[in-house]
Amino acid sequence: MGTGYVITKQGMTMITHGLAGELKDDGIACNTLWPRTGIQTAAVKNLLGGDESMAKSRAPEIMADSAHVILTSEAKLTTDNFFLDDEVLISSGMTIDDLVTKYSPAKGFALSKLMPDFIC
Repeated sequence: MGTGYVITKQGMTMITHGLAGELKDDGIACNTLWPRTGIQTAAVKNLLGGDESMAKSRAPEIMADSAHVILTSEAKLTTDNFFLDDEVLISSGMTIDDLVTKYSPAKGFALSKLMPDFIC
């Protein structure tokens, strides 16, 4: 799984870079958003470790909230970027404490116990 995952991420990265160049003159931004940690999805639960992996993954809303920040940014200034979810939110004014409170798998969860995403 590791090789296939990395190859697909590389492909998405190259598509983002190519489309950003092709669409720049039209004022259309093209970016990529990656999770820094595991995200509580069906794939994580069913394929990547079940409840144990889910307990070490962030809530999926972190990706939605990060995407919203990117999608509402100035397209001409925000294109051809490869963002990490938590960095996007911190750049928009969230703090580490906000991230822990809103997206951690459990109250009082230690950031150091989060499962890193496979690409990070």
